[in-house]
Amino acid sequence: MIAANDLCKQFERTVMKEEEKKTLFSKKLQGKSGKKETFYAVDHISFQVQQGEILGILGPNGAGKTTLLRMLGSLMEPTEGNVEIENLKGEKITDSVELKKCIGYLSGNTKLYHRMSTREMLYMLAEIYEIPKEEADKRIEEISKVLDMDAFIDNRIEKLSTGQTQRASISRCLMHDPEIYIFDEPTLGLDILSADAIVNFMKSQKEKGKTVLYSTHYLEEAQFLCDRILMIYKGKIVKEGSPEEIMKQCGVTNLREAFHCVMKEVESA
Repeated sequence: MIAANDLCKQFERTVMKEEEKKTLFSKKLQGKSGKKETFYAVDHISFQVQQGEILGILGPNGAGKTTLLRMLGSLMEPTEGNVEIENLKGEKITDSVELKKCIGYLSGNTKLYHRMSTREMLYMLAEIYEIPKEEADKRIEEISKVLDMDAFIDNRIEKLSTGQTQRASISRCLMHDPEIYIFDEPTLGLDILSADAIVNFMKSQKEKGKTVLYSTHYLEEAQFLCDRILMIYKGKIVKEGSPEEIMKQCGVTNLREAFHCVMKEVESA
């Protein structure tokens, strides 16, 4: 289980008047850059995700999805609030090292060792996580089958296609067999077969009782896969429920139309 309790993150940004924008270049030369103001990228959000549940986090660009996922994954400290994580036994985890062992995190800018093969990368991770050789062998074979990597697992990562590289990146999250997966747009820009392999993986982890959180812009994918949806706008949850509940509330038959309906409501409020 993972819970966000009154979670928020504050940043600073520069705001300029229209006349300042017109003279931006000269003002920069003078060392001036407009007025500074603080804002909440994530604004006092609370929710829980249970074992065996897939939660989709939806929202327009700049809504705060990535910032939220980074705080949930212990990669960013919140300004206020906290994140609680329990293991499969219901025990609360507070040690930072144990937290990282509990989570498999995939971001859109994850960097891989291009001169390694995926298999070599996974063996390196096995050493880091102190996984015995025999167990590592078995684990790598399982991961290769789950993500359909047998055809390229021994090729250098720099030679892989976009979809193959994304699957290699996801395999990195599987090596330590985490209880919680946090994926930030895992199927972005992938071909249908690669995207299907990742979607099927997420479904298989749900069936094992794992917790999956992921953000996506592919609403058909979210409708098919998610048990529950959070729609976020300007750092706040503006709609929550199962895809069926949200579609019914909006009086539409698909999640894409429901998303546009919700965004139109909040933008006009």
